Amino acid sequence: MTTTTQPRPGLQAYRESLSLAFSDLVASLANSIGRKLTAYVAGVKDVRALDRWMEGKEPYGDVEPRLRLTFQVVRTLRDHDPPNVVQAWLTGVNPELGDRVPLRLLREGDLEVIAPEVLAAARAFIAGG
Repeated sequence: MTTTTQPRPGLQAYRESLSLAFSDLVASLANSIGRKLTAYVAGVKDVRALDRWMEGKEPYGDVEPRLRLTFQVVRTLRDHDPPNVVQAWLTGVNPELGDRVPLRLLREGDLEVIAPEVLAAARAFIAGG
């Protein structure tokens, strides 16, 4: 008898979040959740900043780690649910996060604190779905 182990949910998303060029990661996020939500997480008011990043311009501050984490969450959810469900999950009040909104945490939270919380909430959603 052969035992096959399934990789941990989100492992491929984690790998991609680290290995994708930042310009490709921004493009993928913009396609997956939309330009406005991507810009919101990045903390920019003008979606044209996304175009600059997709053209290879360097991001500033903590934009890159925030968007890499957001990509990881989105990619993890997208493996199990359609884009409209992923967007609803990101923008809705989440009981797994103490009734906080994941997208707001991804934009404003201390990444060291919120990363494990948001990823755990995404995995819980997948497990329950």
